[in-house]
Amino acid sequence: MLAVPHRAPGSCSFARVTTASDAPRSRTHSWTDPRGFLAHARGLSGLEILRSILDGAQPQAPISTCLDFALVEAEVGRVVFELRPAEYHYNPIGTVHGGVIATLCDSAASATVHSTLQANEVYTTLEIKVNFVRAVRAETGPLRCIGTLVSRGGRVATAEARLVDAADKLYAHASCTCLI
Repeated sequence: MLAVPHRAPGSCSFARVTTASDAPRSRTHSWTDPRGFLAHARGLSGLEILRSILDGAQPQAPISTCLDFALVEAEVGRVVFELRPAEYHYNPIGTVHGGVIATLCDSAASATVHSTLQANEVYTTLEIKVNFVRAVRAETGPLRCIGTLVSRGGRVATAEARLVDAADKLYAHASCTCLI
């Protein structure tokens, strides 16, 4: 049961009413200022940037630390992110929120496009469509979101993402269009 929220200007916080079986939980995360990463990225190809994250020379993106997923593989036209679903990803009905899954799919598909960029090229996601195949819970275990390139033109690229478990069971899939 939630108490009435107290909101100061520019902040959001909720007082939580708990019972013995509803013990409060907390989670803390930290990230590195992304402006330093942007300075480092100048003059590097997209794949070089992704590999600098993989080898630890640069930090994971702030969204990765916020949602606790990580880039684990990168090659031209293919990237892989991993997520271990947790209770803090849940929506009110006790499954991982679709927005978390959509963010993971967008990250994998768009990073796949990123892997094809030349030095000083940039991109942005224009559109993403996500299909949710089955519910994800903490008990699902680690998931891999595999992004693959479909098409790369001079101005537009498309990619796909598949969210699978260790047995390769599909949980979601997505298609993404990016503007270069």
